[in-house]
Amino acid sequence: MMITADVLLRVLSLCVVLAGAETLHGIARTLLLVPRIGKERAIKLSALTGSILALAICLVLVPTIGLAGARQHLLLGLVLALFMAGFDLAIGKLLMRKSWQKLWPDFDPRTGNYLSFGLAFLVLVPLLVSWLRA
Repeated sequence: MMITADVLLRVLSLCVVLAGAETLHGIARTLLLVPRIGKERAIKLSALTGSILALAICLVLVPTIGLAGARQHLLLGLVLALFMAGFDLAIGKLLMRKSWQKLWPDFDPRTGNYLSFGLAFLVLVPLLVSWLRA
């Protein structure tokens, strides 16, 4: 498949939709779940619900990109995961003014954060979508 401006625009749109949805998801977690079940449990639960949210969005948008084959779908997943990791770091650093030392634990499952598992799942989501749509 040739990478065209249309494909790039569709991939960028998917990235922006995922980032927006995950931002709203994080706000909902903070406002609704943390006060009820605590921060630790809310973070663990949101890794699952965030993955389900990403899958739902990708079920709708990935087929419109027009990819073919496992390699292209995995490459898209890698782009999505890298974009979301960068977005998470940018929000933490620029908007929330966190230090790098406070940002890195978000990616470390040993600290009770499962963001890295969510990103690994995101790499596989477009491929999963292609299998489900086949």
